[in-house]
Amino acid sequence: MPQIHHIRFWAIPSLLFGAATWGLIWYPYRLLQEAGAGGVATSFLTFLIPLAISLPFTWRHLLTTRAHLVWLALMALAAGWANMAFVLAVIEGEVMRVVLLFYLAPVWTVFFAHALLGERLTLGGWAIMLFSFAGALVMLWPADGGLPLPINRAEWIALSAGISFALANVVTRKIDRVDYWSKALAVWAGVCVVAGLTTGFVTQPFAFLATVNTPTMLILLGVGLCTGAMTLAVQYGLSYTLANQAIIIFLFELVVAALSSWWWVNETLSSQEWVGAAMIITAGLFSGHLQKHPTLEKSQAP
Repeated sequence: MPQIHHIRFWAIPSLLFGAATWGLIWYPYRLLQEAGAGGVATSFLTFLIPLAISLPFTWRHLLTTRAHLVWLALMALAAGWANMAFVLAVIEGEVMRVVLLFYLAPVWTVFFAHALLGERLTLGGWAIMLFSFAGALVMLWPADGGLPLPINRAEWIALSAGISFALANVVTRKIDRVDYWSKALAVWAGVCVVAGLTTGFVTQPFAFLATVNTPTMLILLGVGLCTGAMTLAVQYGLSYTLANQAIIIFLFELVVAALSSWWWVNETLSSQEWVGAAMIITAGLFSGHLQKHPTLEKSQAP
């Protein structure tokens, strides 16, 4: 029993590490973009690195997941698009607007959880969901009139990333008996597959490798190791953390993203955008109470 408590002690720090990493990692991805490496290629390479390093030692974990292969594949593809799309969005768009649109994910989770897990909203859950949507409308409402919609491709991609992230999380809940190593491998492989297929629509995505310099290679390797550690830390943390707790911890990414985008590229939100952001964050804090019968109200067995 003491050993179990020791294992669970590291769950919250693991989730905090994952949230902080995603709140910071947009910057080296932008540096790679400036060095000529596009978001699709860097997504493929930075997730291939942890997959290639770990697979020789962890592939046996996949042998225990044969009963869940279809769901694991769906989770891999959903997580693959979520991760790659997030990278593309933070490279092109304003970091905080992108991250906030991504964090509408709890709203989309409602629909997927209803379809795949049979969960239904409480009355309070409907209020929380509508409050989150209202926050997005406040944030996106143009000052000169018009529809409150994402204003560029990056923001639409961020919105799609949040939807895909929600699907991946619901499927993860459906296969909660699968160990975190297998899920991490699935995420890395999913990004490689999605990004690999997307490279067919990009002109010479890996051309930069012919003239890449040492600093760029070091950044690429560092990001790959960080994304690998982040994915594993998140999957580990989710295995030993209550759902409501995990949702609140993930919001730490918003704080890190706000500070890092202000410090490094001087990005700031307008007062209207801050109001919308506060509404989305508030809804996120209560989003663990959306469902009548949440399926993650217990820790998974070690």
